[in-house]
Amino acid sequence: MRYAMIWLLIVAVRGWQPLDQDEDSPEAGSENLSRSERKRRAEALQKLGVRLTGLRPARLESLQLPPELLEALREAQRLRSRAALARQRQFIGRLMRELEPDVLERAWSEVADNRDAKVRR
Repeated sequence: MRYAMIWLLIVAVRGWQPLDQDEDSPEAGSENLSRSERKRRAEALQKLGVRLTGLRPARLESLQLPPELLEALREAQRLRSRAALARQRQFIGRLMRELEPDVLERAWSEVADNRDAKVRR
């Protein structure tokens, strides 16, 4: 399960292309993606954002996320209404799509470390 989530994150961040492909080539652009592929990537990032809401505030601060995303994550932790949480998850997903890949990879490693710590207890 853990490797499946890592694979989804890598696909969401880098796209479905070989790692050695030149980033400036026309094939590397996201304009050529199908609607289904764009939706899969957006859903993977939204799921990562939801996992981030489970982290403690101190760990969220250590990720050095943009202030707007950090505030959205804190707000999601405060909300209790199911409909409000659904809207907030969508908003977090949109903010996650704007992040750089290195920030996403750092966030994913933090979530994975947090899950490992829970399993070890």
